[in-house]
Amino acid sequence: MSKTRRFILVLIVVIAGGGGFLAWQALKPAGLPPGFASGNGRIEAVEIDVAAKTAGRIREIMANEGDFVAAGQVLAVMDTSVLEAQRREAEAQLQQALIGVETASSQMTQRAADKTAAEALTAQRQAELDAARRRVSRSEALAPRGAVPAQTLDDDRADFQGARAAVANAEAQVAAAAAALSTARSEIIGAQSAVEAARATIQRIQADIDDSTLRSPRDGRVQYRVAQPGEVVAAGGRVLNLVDLGDVYMTFFLATESAGRVALGTEVHLVLDAAPQLVIPARATFVAAVAQFTPKTVETAEERQKLMFRIKARVDPVLLREHMQDIKTGLPGMAYVRLDPNVEWPAALQVRVP
Repeated sequence: MSKTRRFILVLIVVIAGGGGFLAWQALKPAGLPPGFASGNGRIEAVEIDVAAKTAGRIREIMANEGDFVAAGQVLAVMDTSVLEAQRREAEAQLQQALIGVETASSQMTQRAADKTAAEALTAQRQAELDAARRRVSRSEALAPRGAVPAQTLDDDRADFQGARAAVANAEAQVAAAAAALSTARSEIIGAQSAVEAARATIQRIQADIDDSTLRSPRDGRVQYRVAQPGEVVAAGGRVLNLVDLGDVYMTFFLATESAGRVALGTEVHLVLDAAPQLVIPARATFVAAVAQFTPKTVETAEERQKLMFRIKARVDPVLLREHMQDIKTGLPGMAYVRLDPNVEWPAALQVRVP
């Protein structure tokens, strides 16, 4: 190869290298101005498990993976044959308990009447005792003078003792009637308690039946069908997994110097790799109190600056509702944080949404 040709080749390489360097300088992203910080992150959302409250067999699932669902929408139905049988049994027990209350009420009415009759008999026997006492008193006063035969005195005394015994017997009947009335009242309370217990059982079973219809707790998208119709799941067994599209955020990390200046509510702008033309507004809703990962040693000021803190920025819920159909979780991107609220956002990071 001649010197002239070799010189021309070197010149071409130098020109190409210089052009490439100039192109790289023109196309490389401009650095952030003072008052801003950035970190890599990934779009995430709150996940919700739709699970069976009680063990049972899945009768039907009405949602598929990727479906958008609304709060309160029926997603799946569990088989409730056993629960419905238990409810019928509890309803029969309730009827028995209600009959028990009626029976106890009738018995209490009868016991109250018995007590009233015993009290009336006691009053009658007490009147007879008073009359016998007066006769004895007269006979005892007249007998010493011979105005009353001795036999009459003896008869009056016997009548008095009999009347006293009759009063004691009547008072015992009143006490027995009062005890029977108290027992009847206790039976009513017990029967009424059985009624309340039966009603509570029915309500509990009905609540389990209602909970066997699995509804979406929030607006979102079905991410996974964990189980299939016909499968038996345990209590708390997952059936579906949802993504709450009303609570979307990006988690990223900042070094100590920047993280220490981030407060809750700090303005954050997100740029996703899949849509670099968009700038999504967000707010910092979480700043870790301790470093998430650290270098091996933190003895020097330089090493302390390497401590990384986790930060979560939540996307505006109003914006999420407007673009719910376009939300994709798992997308990587960059989070830009305005550390100084007095500094304007660069033109490239101004909010741009559809």
